[in-house]
Amino acid sequence: MFDIGFTELLLIAVIALVVLGPERLPGAIRTTAYWIGKIKRSFQSAREELEKELDVDGIKRQIHNEQVMKELEKTRSQVTESIKEPLEALNKPIDPDTDRGERDSGGSKSRAQNETEEKKDKSA
Repeated sequence: MFDIGFTELLLIAVIALVVLGPERLPGAIRTTAYWIGKIKRSFQSAREELEKELDVDGIKRQIHNEQVMKELEKTRSQVTESIKEPLEALNKPIDPDTDRGERDSGGSKSRAQNETEEKKDKSA
């Protein structure tokens, strides 16, 4: 914390002894030690409170959860893409003109066009 060596402490003690005298020096040392301890406890308490408010473990958990959510989203989009084409094939209308009832391929006429042609054939 402070870079105070033994010689500096000895010098402070001698000056305190001269200024305060031998009768008041023990009381002054006790009071100084009390306040230094109180300041240390106050700083330690503030540090613990700051760490608690920052919630370092909670931040780590949140970062991990975000990574997991990104992976889940990536997997969901991959699954969606993989089933998109088969679902579109299932949703295509069935061509009634085919013998086996196969699904309408992209190159054949639409159902509306087939119905229009059938109406023309019947009226002619």
